[in-house]
Amino acid sequence: MRKLFITGIGTDVGKTVASAIITEALEADYWKPVQSGDLDNSDTKKVSALITNGRTRIWPEAYQLSLPVSPHASAAASGITIRLDDIKVPPVINDILVIEGAGGVIVPLNDSQTIADLIVDLECEVIIVSRNYLGSINHTMLTIEAAQRHRLQIIGIIFNGEPTPDSESWIARNSGVNVLFSIPWTSDVNSEWVKEIAGLSSVRTALSGPSQS
Repeated sequence: MRKLFITGIGTDVGKTVASAIITEALEADYWKPVQSGDLDNSDTKKVSALITNGRTRIWPEAYQLSLPVSPHASAAASGITIRLDDIKVPPVINDILVIEGAGGVIVPLNDSQTIADLIVDLECEVIIVSRNYLGSINHTMLTIEAAQRHRLQIIGIIFNGEPTPDSESWIARNSGVNVLFSIPWTSDVNSEWVKEIAGLSSVRTALSGPSQS
């Protein structure tokens, strides 16, 4: 089974949209192990509403935490501790599982472990989602460096939103990490739009290509 872990350079950079597109393109299964906050409109529910293929199965979260803060703090507020041993990969029906993280790679899950530790524990390949804004070059490069420091296997980067060619080319050139594809900006993210982007040959080719470290 191939496990693709979708992480980001921060919060609200488009991980959920990217996860939906990748899930739809590959007709993969989807799983978000840790949801922190907004349980009534969780990322799992959002992705479920955006998928139209008949093969994808959406798996329930291992942890549902109500407070919209870092998972370690939200868990503590609920009187629990997130334990990696309790986060088990579901019995996936399809050959590919798309796993969406919470925030970035160094987001804490408990007093000593982060999302990076979860990625290592689950033995995943990593896709980094970046959004163009002032400071995003720094945030993207720091995310890549952190992932490499933890010896994570990075497949590539996805840029989300309005394109900034100079920034994107600088990141690609200086990080040595492949750019998979870009997600165009839209004011209306819906299932038809996700299906359209997922169906692009460039997206499917990028996701089936060789991985990088």
